[in-house]
Amino acid sequence: MSPADSSLVEPGATAPLALRVIDWQAQDAAARDAALRRPTRDTDGDVQDRVARIVDQVRADGDGALRALTRRFDGAELAAFEVGEPEFDAARAAVPAALFDAMVEARGRLLAWHRAGMAVEFEVETAPGVRCGRVLRGLDRVGLYVPAGSAPLPSTAMMLGVPAALAGCGETILCTPPRSDGSADPVVLTAARLCGVTRVFKLGGAQAIAAMALGTDSVPRCDKLFGPGNAYVTAAKQQVAALAGGPAIDMPAGPSEVLVIADAGASPARVAADLLSQAEHGPDSQVLAISDSAALLDAVRAQLAGQLVDLPRADIARASLAHARLLLVGDLAAAVAISNAYAPEHLILAVADPAALLPAVRRAGSIFLGDDAAEALGDYCSGTNHVLPTDGAARAWSGLSVTSFQTAISVQSLDRGGLLAIGACAVTLARAEGLEAHARAVQLRMEQAHDRA
Repeated sequence: MSPADSSLVEPGATAPLALRVIDWQAQDAAARDAALRRPTRDTDGDVQDRVARIVDQVRADGDGALRALTRRFDGAELAAFEVGEPEFDAARAAVPAALFDAMVEARGRLLAWHRAGMAVEFEVETAPGVRCGRVLRGLDRVGLYVPAGSAPLPSTAMMLGVPAALAGCGETILCTPPRSDGSADPVVLTAARLCGVTRVFKLGGAQAIAAMALGTDSVPRCDKLFGPGNAYVTAAKQQVAALAGGPAIDMPAGPSEVLVIADAGASPARVAADLLSQAEHGPDSQVLAISDSAALLDAVRAQLAGQLVDLPRADIARASLAHARLLLVGDLAAAVAISNAYAPEHLILAVADPAALLPAVRRAGSIFLGDDAAEALGDYCSGTNHVLPTDGAARAWSGLSVTSFQTAISVQSLDRGGLLAIGACAVTLARAEGLEAHARAVQLRMEQAHDRA
């Protein structure tokens, strides 16, 4: 451990956490599955039932249900849900200049990254006289969810608002939980306005998702819902997406998680700091460190105890660390294999040559290469989007991008020569499938094309 590392463990710090190092090679299949189990899986049934009742309540009673649920869960009495212009103005005035400048700086990098990754329209001639292309259209109305919980997340408002604006969506609305005095967090409001979002509703949790999915007298119905949240928000998104005519959703984006792969030369202090930066999100967050060095993992465990002492959100982080994992493996290839099986939201490669490991990584929401790439930079201002798939969804889902807010529509046109060039192919394939009407629709055109010759 370097002098810089050891200085972060204060004299008299609490004893090391009750967090043991697990020797991966010594575990059977059941023990390995248990080690990679997300904490929210144990309460899935209860969460699903409670969310279903909330969705049913909003469907039945609309704004009345929203007022009752806001009173119950947020302790706020609201006459109106939508934020008015005076509250936007007051919010902007309350944000310190340095914070506003940092938000502008972060927005600039978000714009640069998202613009670089935007899909493009195209047209290609697939046969002489046959032109096929794709056009892009922004969604008509999208609903963004910005959680508050124990801390407001203005960065999430920017992560959602920037790609929505670039996509050219017809209308963008945003829901965020009210504070107990009935106001919305001023920094969240300012971030929303900075990114072009002008309609904000003071609603949180599963009831906000239900309102945007179903529509009420106050909240317009949305075509697609975006944003992270706790297990209840994630369950609500999945449930409303399954309704007949329900909205699409961006991805399963629930409690935060990070997995760090570290070699013997990694900084224990930095690894521990990265783990704690995710653990402080909430008690249902999960953090894992995997290394081929037992000494490194022991040092990380000591660092966790030492750094935890003076964290303002120490109680939350400590609850999260109750289901943290420190895994000892034989080599870094085994570490990557475990990571691919887990499919983490965030993956940090704190190794001497992270680029050498990158090709083997198959499943992750976002990857951070090297000891200097703190995951927190991606949360705020590196330019990438921090709305990412969690709970293993990175096996098949990607993080948020401009294309998430668009539909891609195929377009084709044929002249007479193109019809005659490819028509026989379509007729043959249609008849092979027993769809004679399909074949005749093409055959008729071919015959008329010959008649015009």
